[in-house]
Amino acid sequence: MPTGVHLRDARQQLFDAAERVLLRDGPGALTSRAVTTEADCAKGVLHRHFDDFDDFLADLVRDRIARMDAQAAALRESAGTGMVVGNLTGALTDLFGSVAVAIVSLVIFRDELRARLRQATPTGIPLLTEAATMIASYLAAERDLGRIAADADIDTLAPTLLGSGHLAFADRTGAPPEAEAVRKIVTTVMAGVVQEPHP
Repeated sequence: MPTGVHLRDARQQLFDAAERVLLRDGPGALTSRAVTTEADCAKGVLHRHFDDFDDFLADLVRDRIARMDAQAAALRESAGTGMVVGNLTGALTDLFGSVAVAIVSLVIFRDELRARLRQATPTGIPLLTEAATMIASYLAAERDLGRIAADADIDTLAPTLLGSGHLAFADRTGAPPEAEAVRKIVTTVMAGVVQEPHP
């Protein structure tokens, strides 16, 4: 019987393998066989730890959402430091420069996975919904500090930034956008709201 530590290692090995398949081949290629082959383990290892493949995928998405907690905390702590546009540019680049775009594609691609995730995220697209909350929390902190306008519509700005960023990074076949392209998106969305001088 594997210990808790061994189980965690096996789960992490499978999650990492699934990410590699997603990034390399896209959501259509993500099967239990592809994951276990990539992880260099027997197919039974996945089924020993998860009820079925959609259970595995739901845990993968939940794990990646949980990893956003550290990014959200760091972004909130950056309020009042640096430049608002720079902080947002960095946050969007970190978010979409990771496996997030592929995870979002996976959630959209698999109906059963989306249904399972609805238990925790009843509206919106899992991962993007949590990312919008992260951005909105940061914007609220900057508004409280007077670095963005007091009447800034955070509930519109956060998903607009997120949607624009997602579109910029969504083409998995091309190179990701340059930092300056992401900065231009953020600058455009935040025009008239940022109260600090331009760098």
